[in-house]
Amino acid sequence: MTVIEVPPAHQPADRMVNLRDLGGLPTEDGGRTLDGVLYRGDAPHPGDHTPTGLAHWPPRVVVDLRATIEHNGHPHPLACNGTRVHRIPLLDDIAAAPQDTPVTLPTLVTIYTHLLDGSAVDLARVAGIVAAAEGPTLIHCSAGKDRTGVAVALLLRAAGVRRDAVVADYVRTDRNMPGVMLRMAGNPMLPPGVDPQAVRELMSAPAAAIGVVLDRIDAHPGGAYGWLRDHGARTADLDRWRARLVDVHRPTRLSTR
Repeated sequence: MTVIEVPPAHQPADRMVNLRDLGGLPTEDGGRTLDGVLYRGDAPHPGDHTPTGLAHWPPRVVVDLRATIEHNGHPHPLACNGTRVHRIPLLDDIAAAPQDTPVTLPTLVTIYTHLLDGSAVDLARVAGIVAAAEGPTLIHCSAGKDRTGVAVALLLRAAGVRRDAVVADYVRTDRNMPGVMLRMAGNPMLPPGVDPQAVRELMSAPAAAIGVVLDRIDAHPGGAYGWLRDHGARTADLDRWRARLVDVHRPTRLSTR
């Protein structure tokens, strides 16, 4: 897995700080995920420096999971040079809800459960998009942690990636959150007046939070594959997705970086 990381004390605001290639992850049948197929990250901003350390940039396909209020209809910064952008807004209902005073934020588990219960069809649409992509696909929201984390967990598990590898990838985001928070300054999904302790919890990436998602989808008949299929993903797309992502002939071990 290629991880684009900058030490927290020196994280700049002019580049993506939570971007990585999800290649090299081990699968349950001894294979590994291929480089240059699926990227995950925080939101790219206009004027960002070109990421280094990735074999292919810009991606050919982008799936932007931000709520409508977050991009406010502005053109996506990667919508050029042949890159196709799909906007699938998640948590639009939360973003549009009237805010009380003082603001009370949900927990990560509440958010993730809400995504599984309320955005299942949209998450299944993501599977169809990545299956049909011809070239690297970037999935992002604002932080690249919550909406992206749930979508990526589903995709990786549907392709047979080991559960411990999915958890390790999710937790890896935690070290990048200081830079992410700098880049999210003024984001309307984080209104002023929130409890600082709640913000700290929301801006972390604990294994237990993604574990709730994995418990749900692993318990579903057919696992993540069955969950996505039962919410609208086509069997042919899920099979194509696994064939795109996984190299069954080159096993690897889970990185501990």
